[in-house]
Amino acid sequence: MQPILQIRNLTKRYGKNKTAVDGLSLEVDAGDIYGFIGQNGAGKTTTLRSLTGIIDFDEGEILIDGHSVKAEPVLCKSLIAYIPDNPDLYEYLTGIQYLNFIGDLFGVEKETRAERIRKYADMFRIAGDLGALIGSYSHGMKQKVAIIGALLHAPRLMVLDEPFVGLDPEAAFKLKEVFREMCEGGAAIFFSTHVLDVAEKLCNKIAIIKQGRLIASGPIEEVRGDESLESVFMEVLESDAR
Repeated sequence: MQPILQIRNLTKRYGKNKTAVDGLSLEVDAGDIYGFIGQNGAGKTTTLRSLTGIIDFDEGEILIDGHSVKAEPVLCKSLIAYIPDNPDLYEYLTGIQYLNFIGDLFGVEKETRAERIRKYADMFRIAGDLGALIGSYSHGMKQKVAIIGALLHAPRLMVLDEPFVGLDPEAAFKLKEVFREMCEGGAAIFFSTHVLDVAEKLCNKIAIIKQGRLIASGPIEEVRGDESLESVFMEVLESDAR
C-alpha cells in the first residue's frame, strides 16, 4: 500500500542565501499520527505550506495518495485539510456561514455536512456560538471552527501547525480523540509541534528537523531508543555546539 504522503528531497530557498528546507524526505502512512518537531525557524512551517500547495518549492517532489502536488494541485487539496497555527478566518461571516462555505468548496452533501457540523460543534462545545460573527470569537474559538471546517470533507491527510496552542485542555483532549478516530478509519495526521510531551504520548512516528535538514525520523520507539524524546531532542540541538 502506498503512503498517503511522500516527500522526496524537498528543498525550498528564500533568496540566494536562505535555504529553509534542505533535501527533506519522509513518508506518512495510513493510520499514522506523525509528529514533526524542531525549533522555531527549523523549517517546519515551510514544509507544511509546501505540501499543502500554499507555497511553491525549488526542488523535489511531494505526493498525496500518489498524486503530485505540483501536477495535480486541485486533486491533492481535495484530499487534505490544513490548519495553520493562527487560523485566518472570514471575520464578517458567522461560524455557521463559514462552515457552510467550506462545505460548498469541497462539495460536501448538505445532510452529511449538517451531521458533521452538529457532531463536532457539540464535541468542541461551540454549537451555541455558531450564529455569532467570527470576529467576536476568541483565538481558541476560531481554532475550533477551523478544525470543524477541516473535518467536513473527511480528509485523507490532516496537516496541522502547532494544533494544540490556544486550545483549552478539554478541546485538546477531544482533538486527540478525533485524530485517533480518523486514523482508525484509514486517514493520517501530520502535525508540527514543539511540545515534546504531546508528541511522545500521541504519535506513533516522529521526525526531527534542524536548520532545514531532517535529523531523524521513523517509529517513535526507534528514534528515542531507551531515552526520553526530550533527551534525544536536546542532544540533536547540542550536537552543533560541541
